[in-house]
Amino acid sequence: MKRTSEICPSRLPDNSALKQQQLPACRLQLSAAGVLSGFFATGAFCLGVGIILILSAKSIKEIEGNVYLYYKLYGFYQNLYQYILSRSNSQLMGTDLKDVGNCAPFSKSHNGTPIAPCGAIANSIFNDTIILSYNLNSSIHIKVPMLRSGITWWTDKYVKFQNPSTFNLSSAFAGTAKPPYWSKPVYELDLQDPGNNGFLNDDFIVWMRTAAFPTFKKLYRRLNRIQYFVEGLPAGNYSFNISYNFPVTRFKGEKSVVLSTTTWSGGSSLFLGLAYTVTGAVTWLAAFSMTAIHLMLKDRTKLFIEQ
Repeated sequence: MKRTSEICPSRLPDNSALKQQQLPACRLQLSAAGVLSGFFATGAFCLGVGIILILSAKSIKEIEGNVYLYYKLYGFYQNLYQYILSRSNSQLMGTDLKDVGNCAPFSKSHNGTPIAPCGAIANSIFNDTIILSYNLNSSIHIKVPMLRSGITWWTDKYVKFQNPSTFNLSSAFAGTAKPPYWSKPVYELDLQDPGNNGFLNDDFIVWMRTAAFPTFKKLYRRLNRIQYFVEGLPAGNYSFNISYNFPVTRFKGEKSVVLSTTTWSGGSSLFLGLAYTVTGAVTWLAAFSMTAIHLMLKDRTKLFIEQ
């Protein structure tokens, strides 16, 4: 006859320090002075960084040095959940141009041909043409030289976006259709610069990085500092020639053009500086509140002991 322990083995954990939760532990003992000092130090740091960022953003000039041209949209929601999902990362990496499963409602054309690039983000690309001219006098207008490349994040240009492995882009995209709102296929975005064509086109890559807020600006061009513009944009009169291709009335929005320089902290946006400043102020407010509560409790404890 078999013993009970052989028929039903024990389910108890091993008698070890790990499984019996008997390992030595260290409990952090923080004093009230240490916690409050940490809050005050964090608040001071955030306030200092916030003020520096705000002053840096406000110090941006508009006519000297490296000048960048942006387009700005108001009321365009790129952060909608379905809009963000409507893309094919494997297609944008150049690995599978026929992978359009997540691109509804812009996955295939009316005759069933896969769209490249597919999806709502690509289909709604900003396609206005903006030309800046320097009016030397009433009769001479000089086109300001602008560069179309070098306006994207390095990780986007060389990691997240790739063209199919072929020497001929038009043949690589054979069997695909252009997005419905595009006037030309993706392999004709820049016929002069092969490194700025197809999925590697800087304008396309910039647009595909969706914005978090309904009002945003995206980098469109950067100044080529040659001839009259070696030192930046000289003082004088300028004019814009804009081909209106991107309608905004259908979503009750607006659009504008921004010329700006940059600083070590980025562009002219005050958001980051304000975020640091508000965080620092709230942290200090919490620190003062906890200090007051700590002193009140300390006085009550002292009075109770004396009685």
